[in-house]
Amino acid sequence: MKTSRLMLASALALLAATGHAEEEKVLNIYNWSNYIAPDTIANFEKETGIKVRYDVFDANEIVHAKLVAGKTGYDIVVPSSYWARLQADGGLLQKLDKARLPNLKNLDPAFQAQLARLDPGNQYMVDWLWGYTTVGINVDKVKAALGGPLPDNVWDLVFKPEYISKLKGCGVSFLDSPTEVVPAALHYLGKPAFSKNISDYNLVPPLLKAIRPYVTLFSSSGYINDLANGSICLAFGYSGDINIARNRAIEGKTGQHIQTLVPRTGGVIFMDTMVIPADAPHPDNAHKWMNYIMRPEVHAALTNKVFYANPNAAARKLVKPEIASDPAVYPTEDDMKRMALPDAVNNDIRRQMTRIYTSFKTGL
Repeated sequence: MKTSRLMLASALALLAATGHAEEEKVLNIYNWSNYIAPDTIANFEKETGIKVRYDVFDANEIVHAKLVAGKTGYDIVVPSSYWARLQADGGLLQKLDKARLPNLKNLDPAFQAQLARLDPGNQYMVDWLWGYTTVGINVDKVKAALGGPLPDNVWDLVFKPEYISKLKGCGVSFLDSPTEVVPAALHYLGKPAFSKNISDYNLVPPLLKAIRPYVTLFSSSGYINDLANGSICLAFGYSGDINIARNRAIEGKTGQHIQTLVPRTGGVIFMDTMVIPADAPHPDNAHKWMNYIMRPEVHAALTNKVFYANPNAAARKLVKPEIASDPAVYPTEDDMKRMALPDAVNNDIRRQMTRIYTSFKTGL
């Protein structure tokens, strides 16, 4: 008996020393709403025996607040890349063990290079999907309200009072996030979307104040159904969400003709990334999930369901042809050149964005 106890103690000591104690079969994920295929989780659970607990959010600010508070219990969170950079710098994330991510080879090197602008060496982030902020419309209702054609620059529908004032009656929705609204406004004004010049931000409040009377809704997820059922006629939103609304309108036979517009001056790109919190309780399982997602068939299934582009070069041939060829999902090369790329800003500028947006939303 004494010998058995000694052997058990030695085994436990060895496990503790080598760090190879097997994790419990649990994975806690915090992701954006409307952002996963129906069988993604079920297939992973069946293959690995790992039980996935899946929660959703609809704004980067919510994720960041939880990470700063600590002890979230999450193993995977999916912030946009510029927020993930802030979190990595703040010691809130752990570095990836690339030896456990062989499917990294499937990712487009050009895309990885772009992501490396915010994550040097691609040490913390694996892209989930990407898209851009833009304008979505109910074509028939918007044309009727305007009494004429759309403007050449579709951002005018959102940021010019002469257009947006005519659309209030059929409903106008804005994303409920400072770090989405303010960069788009700067981009419209011809400034860097994530300007490092604090004086550039002084140009934004007058622009937003002029259009505030005509915004009827602030929403970062509910606007999908509102577009699909005709409750609103215009949304400043995410490209994929607007395409989801279009698809729901078609499948539900609501009679609403929804279109995702690609501005001639470009939208503002976002890259939503899988990261592992520094205090994640199941980092091994998190790596298994990341590697699973990077399989071509899994990444393609996400795009086929939620109409956001994926960074997986090997997956492109598995994306439905009508989606892979849709410039609203995969913008053309010329459109991409006009897009504003995500970038990190310091805390002072982030606070300025929040002040500007709060004043805009409250009308003060």
